[in-house]
Amino acid sequence: MDKLSRHSSTALAELTELDKRIINLLQRGLPIAERPFLEIAQQLDCSEDEVLERLNQLMANKVLTRFGPMFDAVCLGGAFTLAALAVPEERFEEVTEQVNSFAEVAHNYRRSHDFNMWFVVGAESEAEVNQVISDIEQKTSLAVLNTPKLEEFYVQLYLPA
Repeated sequence: MDKLSRHSSTALAELTELDKRIINLLQRGLPIAERPFLEIAQQLDCSEDEVLERLNQLMANKVLTRFGPMFDAVCLGGAFTLAALAVPEERFEEVTEQVNSFAEVAHNYRRSHDFNMWFVVGAESEAEVNQVISDIEQKTSLAVLNTPKLEEFYVQLYLPA
């Protein structure tokens, strides 16, 4: 999957009742089991294959852009920040490759705004995050807007089925 989202419009996804129930259930976590999707299927009164098919479809249709664990880098002794660049359109692909060449860049998204490229930098320390930002500025010749987290908020999505 590309690290850079190329969708410029925001179309509403049509979710089935099962899609909504899967998304709602998975926000509480994935069961730690030999067959976690079978356990989810049993809770939803459907088959394991249906759960896997729906998840694959949601990923393919970009309804879900990421499926995996979320680690708190700070609790693990690391650091991260959300950063942005105002990239001239004619340089967008070039700058995308430059930014994505850094192992510390977790994901990179195009946005319709003056700051049209947003990405997350994660590293072992705040000093290393700042060095990566400096290196990106040197490599791209563009100023990086660094927006480190000041406070964390968790908003859980609930989709009425």
